[in-house]
Amino acid sequence: MKTAMKGRGARSNDSGRYEADRREEFDDGWTDQDEAAAPLRTTLSPEHARTIIARNTSPDVGFDRSINPYKGCEHGCIYCYARPSHAWMGLSPGLDFESRIFFKPEAARLLEQELAKPRYVCKRIHIGGNTDPYQPVERETRSTRSILQVMQRFRQPFSIITKSVLIARDADILGPMGRDGLASAFVSITTLDRGLARAMEPRASTPAKRLEAISRLADTGVPVGVGFAPVIPGLNDHEMEAILEAAQKAGATSAMYVTLRLPLEIKDLFREWLADARPERAARVMSLIRQTRGGKDYDPDWAQRMKGTGPVAELIAARFKAAIKRYGLDAPRVPLDVTQFRVPADMRPQLELFG
Repeated sequence: MKTAMKGRGARSNDSGRYEADRREEFDDGWTDQDEAAAPLRTTLSPEHARTIIARNTSPDVGFDRSINPYKGCEHGCIYCYARPSHAWMGLSPGLDFESRIFFKPEAARLLEQELAKPRYVCKRIHIGGNTDPYQPVERETRSTRSILQVMQRFRQPFSIITKSVLIARDADILGPMGRDGLASAFVSITTLDRGLARAMEPRASTPAKRLEAISRLADTGVPVGVGFAPVIPGLNDHEMEAILEAAQKAGATSAMYVTLRLPLEIKDLFREWLADARPERAARVMSLIRQTRGGKDYDPDWAQRMKGTGPVAELIAARFKAAIKRYGLDAPRVPLDVTQFRVPADMRPQLELFG
């Protein structure tokens, strides 16, 4: 059985699907009495990108443009749907994903250039749709904060989602923009059980700290929602009502959920984790997951991939609908205001200054 490495979620570091060579663990004959391997350290590398805003046409996502300040995520959430993206760089969606992090040092400048283009049409930009914008390396790079500062200068509306209390650091930007209808935030809470959170999301903020983040943001006036994502049948689904109630008491005014998705390499990584972290529940959890995916580990159909199908998925949906009504988290969301967008004078073409 593959066991946990301290502070990490994945139990293995198998090759990505695009690599020509394959890595495989094997017993080399060393014993527990031999010197332990060095701890796995996080490495941070610059990525020199040409653009910062990503576009998508997925009909079930809810936004058509996003910014992800980082590739890879040190939070190490075992269920993270972004893990397979590391394979595109010849790296493993396992331990590489949570220990080899990439950032864009020119993020703010790139964003200024894109927002200042004459043909740019303002729409909401979502921050953190793939990896967390407030993972631990943000304390060092301040990449996400630099992006928010550009958003503030241009009056560009944005939404943002995180699992980290570090988001409260930027309340000086989020608060004023939220009050002006230009920003909204979501904090993802998957469990109130600190032990489960530590095992499942080893370097993310504790559940209590995430509730604190909701409270601190709500106090500034920015609309805050709670994301119960992912719902994992047989593991955390029983906590739905408790999480929504706790978030509402902390100041959340809306809620969303997503049922666990296991595309590509994630299914094997998640099975490894289950067998090690929750062996007594592993068979039951995988059975329930397959019941939400038509008997398979995963069904990528856009019509149902976020929520699943079948009686188990329908029960989750019914419980969620009843709970958000009970706790007042079902009010219609007010669209962010795109009419306030403006290009600052110092970013306009020179001839325009004399027009």
